[in-house]
Amino acid sequence: MFVGSLELDVLLGDVHSLKDKRGLVRPVLADLRRTFEVAAAEVGLQDLHRRAVLGVAVVAADPSHCTAVLDSCERLVADRPELELLSAQRRLRGSDD
Repeated sequence: MFVGSLELDVLLGDVHSLKDKRGLVRPVLADLRRTFEVAAAEVGLQDLHRRAVLGVAVVAADPSHCTAVLDSCERLVADRPELELLSAQRRLRGSDD
């Protein structure tokens, strides 16, 4: 069993309140969950209205599948015009770790 995680630091576009932020972040998280069947949540910088850290996790029997899914998740977020991807950190853990 392998567990892959991805932490995405994003800058939000035209956002002036936490309510506006929620309106941008929720659909992105829903797209990630629906499209790739992953766990996804806002995991950091919740008090800042123009920044967010999104966390994505996937479990698979094969490390290459974890990598492929996380690559696709990163691409989905990077391709969103209302977000600017600032950084992405990835971790992959096997059952032997």
